[in-house]
Amino acid sequence: MSALFNFQSLLVVILLLICTCTYIHDFYPKLLDRYKTGFRGTFWKFARIGQRKSQYVSIFCLAMAFSVLFWQ
Repeated sequence: MSALFNFQSLLVVILLLICTCTYIHDFYPKLLDRYKTGFRGTFWKFARIGQRKSQYVSIFCLAMAFSVLFWQ
């Protein structure tokens, strides 16, 4: 089953994208800063979400890890 049709898998993919883009932006900021619009701008926006809402993202990551480990 694809992650697009399973809501929990889609949430995991989005959380992983946010965490990965934030990590990349911390070490290589110019890599994402030059693309702020278009399709590549989506990754810059994920990095901004990860930086500004880091407390909420970490709580959601812990909740998803708990649900994946113990409910599946």
